[in-house]
Amino acid sequence: MLQIEKKRCFVELGKFLTQFSYEKTAKNETVLNNDLFYDDFINLIELSQSHNGWFTPEQVYFAINSWANALTEENLDKWLSPYDFSNVKSKTVGLILAGNIPLVGFHDFLSVLISGHKVLVKTSSNDQHLIKFLANYLISVNPEIENYITFTDGKLENFDAVIATGSNNTARYFEFYFKDKPSIIRKNRNSVVVLNGNETHEDLVNLGEDIFRYFGLGCRNVSKLFVPKNYDFQPFFKAIYEYKDVIFYEKYSNNYDYNKAVFLMSNFKLLDNEFLTLKEDSSYASPISSVFYEYYENLEDIKKQLENDSDQIQCIVSKGIVENSIAFGETQKPNLWDYADTIDTLAFLQQI
Repeated sequence: MLQIEKKRCFVELGKFLTQFSYEKTAKNETVLNNDLFYDDFINLIELSQSHNGWFTPEQVYFAINSWANALTEENLDKWLSPYDFSNVKSKTVGLILAGNIPLVGFHDFLSVLISGHKVLVKTSSNDQHLIKFLANYLISVNPEIENYITFTDGKLENFDAVIATGSNNTARYFEFYFKDKPSIIRKNRNSVVVLNGNETHEDLVNLGEDIFRYFGLGCRNVSKLFVPKNYDFQPFFKAIYEYKDVIFYEKYSNNYDYNKAVFLMSNFKLLDNEFLTLKEDSSYASPISSVFYEYYENLEDIKKQLENDSDQIQCIVSKGIVENSIAFGETQKPNLWDYADTIDTLAFLQQI
């Protein structure tokens, strides 16, 4: 099956996904195979929260919209243009997917197929329905692609390379178990923001999106603030008040109550607005409903620290004060060429 044929399948999938939005879902009669998939996909989206309590319709629709925007012919061509897969011999690549946010493993799934390989997928129990549905849609567009897709509930077997995502603990297991195979092993990472006090209200509102989207469960969610000495947190709290309704979601609220109680019992000093706690802490990974912060005196020192700790960091957000940083509100809108952990997945797949 040629790459151009696979690319067409994903472009058609992108067109299918453009129909679905949290604000307004509208059927487009020109989309392929709508009669088979449209109503069932709406039902699956509504059922997603019963499969994973964090997958509210709003969060699932956001993930779908992100992929709808990504899967255009223009984006796929731009992404693929630096690579030559004409001499690639098709191999089987095992995927062990995470399940912290909806469709988090779809980029790996796409990368393996578009590069000419076969994919052997072990989904997370927390996200095992959405990606299978999208795979079935691809097969409906071109049945030949089914020969390249296998899902398994058991142990991965009969594969040539692997891409596995997990915690730091499971990564050690992956590294041992897959030591004889070409692999990409992804560990825990977190995202940070560097503020200097000159941010606008709009900037800080957009930062709230980076913090609260997917309830803060993603590696691209900001979990740590770097702020200058004597930073005034009032503009920050005023801006993120727009996200106050997050506390009405029971799972988030339970985490807020629990983590706040743990902090207070440990006599930690907290800043609190009744739906988010801020705690001064040198760590990068904060618990759900909390963000850590750290003061700095010299911006260059922070830049050097972030460079030294790059293996722990997924994204850096700033208003241009840190090189190659991401704009406020954009962490959960990666392009196809924004690789997780800065590991070029297509280059890896080109070489195996």
